[in-house]
Amino acid sequence: MTLEPLDYNPSREPHLVVLHEDRDMVVVNKPGGLLSVPGRTPDLFDSVLSRVRETHPHAQAVHRLDLGTSGVLVVATRRKAEAALRVQFQERLTRKVYLAKVGGVMAEDAGQVDLPLICDWPNRPRQMVCQTTGKPALTDFLVLERAEESTLVLLRPHTGRSHQLRVHMASLGHPILGDNLYGNARQGDALLLHASQLGLYHPFSGEWTVFHAPCDFAPHVLPVALDPTEPVMP
Repeated sequence: MTLEPLDYNPSREPHLVVLHEDRDMVVVNKPGGLLSVPGRTPDLFDSVLSRVRETHPHAQAVHRLDLGTSGVLVVATRRKAEAALRVQFQERLTRKVYLAKVGGVMAEDAGQVDLPLICDWPNRPRQMVCQTTGKPALTDFLVLERAEESTLVLLRPHTGRSHQLRVHMASLGHPILGDNLYGNARQGDALLLHASQLGLYHPFSGEWTVFHAPCDFAPHVLPVALDPTEPVMP
């Protein structure tokens, strides 16, 4: 679920930052402020998918990032690749790493957030924690750096619920900086959440492949090893 902007005017330069391209898929470093797929009205047409379709007319989205989230985004360019990639996301065969800068100084060096989530329907697209009707959601966090009023964290989601990382960090009392839904940020502030790495099986070769997109607010953070055999939440 993506929060669509009141005044949508994404940058056209660079048009697309392509991390990888072959006959089956295009992998880009999505900038914050650009939709993953076209919105519901013509003024929200500009997106990663619409830009990829300029050169790959049959391209299809297989997953999404929130409007404000930057980082690795995969777009399938063939129907067979689309089906193979969708199965991986649905069956939790992919592995993801995010970087985020959160408000306040986190006390714990590492931990796990296990809080079920559901749409807060009267206030959609907000999500909320609900122990009775929420769907399971699990996130690992690791503190990388502490500053005077913020903390840089590495986040590894085991599930892919809408706004999962944003809600989970806010539930700890450390909302992601720039978050105007779950924090105190103003509309238009940059969300400091970046999809740093994505591991998946190539839809044609079957080879385990990891893509990495450098992070603007933490360019010094190096990629970590992503093991496709590590257990994920059932």
